[in-house]
Amino acid sequence: MGGWTGFIYSTSMPKITIVGAGGYVFPLTLIRDILAFEALQESEISLYDIDHDRVTITAAGAQRLIDAHGLGAKLAVPRDRRDALSGADFVICTFQVGGIEAYGYDVNIPREYGVDQPVGDTLGPGGVFRGLRSIGALKGIVADMRAVCPDALLIQYANPMSVNCWASSDLGVRTVGLCHSVQHTSRMLAQEMEVPYEEVTFDSAGVNHTAWFTTFRRGGEDLVPRIREVMTERHLGSSATGLASDELYAGGNERVRTELMRLTGYFHTESSHHASEYWPWFRKDAELVKSYLPKRWDYFDICSAHSPDHNVEAFVEASVTDGLHPSQEYGAYIIDSVTTGTPRVIYGNVPNHGLIDNLPAGCCVEVACLADGMGLRPIAYGSLPPACAALNTVQVNVQGLVVKAALEGDRQLVHAAVALDPLSGALLSLPQLCEMVDRLFEAEQPWLGPPWN
Repeated sequence: MGGWTGFIYSTSMPKITIVGAGGYVFPLTLIRDILAFEALQESEISLYDIDHDRVTITAAGAQRLIDAHGLGAKLAVPRDRRDALSGADFVICTFQVGGIEAYGYDVNIPREYGVDQPVGDTLGPGGVFRGLRSIGALKGIVADMRAVCPDALLIQYANPMSVNCWASSDLGVRTVGLCHSVQHTSRMLAQEMEVPYEEVTFDSAGVNHTAWFTTFRRGGEDLVPRIREVMTERHLGSSATGLASDELYAGGNERVRTELMRLTGYFHTESSHHASEYWPWFRKDAELVKSYLPKRWDYFDICSAHSPDHNVEAFVEASVTDGLHPSQEYGAYIIDSVTTGTPRVIYGNVPNHGLIDNLPAGCCVEVACLADGMGLRPIAYGSLPPACAALNTVQVNVQGLVVKAALEGDRQLVHAAVALDPLSGALLSLPQLCEMVDRLFEAEQPWLGPPWN
């Protein structure tokens, strides 16, 4: 995929299309973020979801924000996806194909085989099958974009982020994937070091959910040695022995990430619960899990407990009462920067075309990107520390197989992707892995789409 440099966006009011806008609170968060920027307050915002009834609820909340603040933004809710995309400057994807029902199969079938994923949306059997479902949907979205908005920037918020961005790029659109793990973890580290966040600078690079803070500074002070010392003592040292609850840590339980830092030398961007499912070292049995993560945290259970309209009214009322303030999500900042020319650096997931030297060309990497009137331009990082690159390469190998399997319809590659997942491979034999994959294929047929059904 080319076109990252030299592409100039129009400075007129942009058209922004949100695909998967029936998700309520997160799409409304993005809409509030957009409306918080003065230059975007007369934008055209088009909302689309395959469940039109759900998207009308999101639209009602968005219109309330527009009316309450007296803004000129124009809202549209087309039933046809191509109509929603026509003429868009920015397309934001926030969908989860199959919703909570498909997600249940992603995590519950592997648990029958001993593969326990606290989240299951990035790597492992859950990430693989969510990726297959997502790429099936992205094929149609990208085809429509190439027909009716070929110059639009596709902003991905759907997981598995690396897989989705890699596939979208290979399908031929300009795309960036946005996560909040860099923002959240950098703030956490500043807090742990007891330094003001606004005084911190850092470099982060790698793959989504496992990017590495290779520098972390306060002015001229290198804080990386201090991070190593403080986090090791707090989470792995004698004071951590026998602690029974995550809450006993001021910054949460970070044993897993601290152990990975001790292995590689650098702290990475995803939580310890989530990170524990990426590797073979933390979840081999219940006793080992408890030693690293004494309190269970399960994202599927959290999602299942939410009602369909969870917090929608409260969110809208708070946004009306408190005013329009952007969140930490990068999406609206990018749109404002390329519309107004205001330069900003964000962290995005983009194709590795000369960005990280020791990760495979063409894979999806998470690096700093400059957003301004010239568009969005990734900044070349160079080489990761060797151990960091080695761990990322393990993840990239799985991701590449998922992308190739989905684009070519190769079921054997799906089996290989799950077999190469570090946790699954550590726990199961090849016959068990194949049986698990076949059961996932059977259970998720309604959402996989062609070529899988």
